[in-house]
Amino acid sequence: MTLRLAILCPGQGSQSAAMFDLAASDPAAMDRVQTWLRSADGPVSQTPLSELLAHPATMFENRCAQPLVVAATLMAWTMLAERLPRPALVTGYSVGEISAYAIAGALPLDSAVGIASQRAAIMSDAAERSGEQGLAALSGIAPQAALALVAQAGCEAAIDTPGALIAGGLRANLDQLAKFSQHAGATYKPLPVHIASHTGLLASAVEPLHALLQAHARAPALPLLAGVNASTIRDGAQAAGLLARQTANTIHWTDCLDAIAEARIEVALELGPGNALTRMLRDRHPEIACRSVADFRSIKGIVAWVEAQA
Repeated sequence: MTLRLAILCPGQGSQSAAMFDLAASDPAAMDRVQTWLRSADGPVSQTPLSELLAHPATMFENRCAQPLVVAATLMAWTMLAERLPRPALVTGYSVGEISAYAIAGALPLDSAVGIASQRAAIMSDAAERSGEQGLAALSGIAPQAALALVAQAGCEAAIDTPGALIAGGLRANLDQLAKFSQHAGATYKPLPVHIASHTGLLASAVEPLHALLQAHARAPALPLLAGVNASTIRDGAQAAGLLARQTANTIHWTDCLDAIAEARIEVALELGPGNALTRMLRDRHPEIACRSVADFRSIKGIVAWVEAQA
């Protein structure tokens, strides 16, 4: 029986100076990364990668973070693709959906970093028109109570995850949410993302993003989940519409994790950077063997682990 493998593509938040270290022994992979970044828009095309990675503030700035995360994810995929079983499912978290689309064939792989940089610019421009904003994780209380606190503070649910509700809003509203959380006995944690992704504050970004994606999107060659509703994407028009829509709408990541289990996935591999998706899937569905490439020092080690699960 063929191993049923899912590929998970992360979003922002886990960037580090080591996020491209997997390609240290593969000059061709690093050359491809450099080509992707040079052809993108904004600061990633104008600044050496070593300099971007040396400054955390730059690495987490939206116009740099989105293309860097997609580049690191797709770097790992290009090094692994021919050595792994054909994926039974691909999905991504926030900007990780661009990586997932590229892996599944719904976007051209060599255009994905450029698309991510354009997406970042469109989202940043929309955010600047709305005012200072961001994201924060709310945990330690029941989901319905968390939703009520978020609404009371004038924020919105950005991402639903099993362990926390990610809230987005204007900075003043997030500060109010922090106070409400303290009184409610909840844990409030600001995230290193300075736009309110997946909330109505970015509604003006949806139409230009849709136009951008329509020029590139096509039917996926692999089963691909959409973050806004955990549905399987069938064609290019649906792909473009759902990926544009997620910018200003809640991502239902818990539903995506459940859809992975319902698809009878046996093994899941997160392409990094970081291992946040691995931890969430492992906690939600411990029967699925799951690791991140960030856990390994080499491509050989990653492949050996996947093969050992058969």
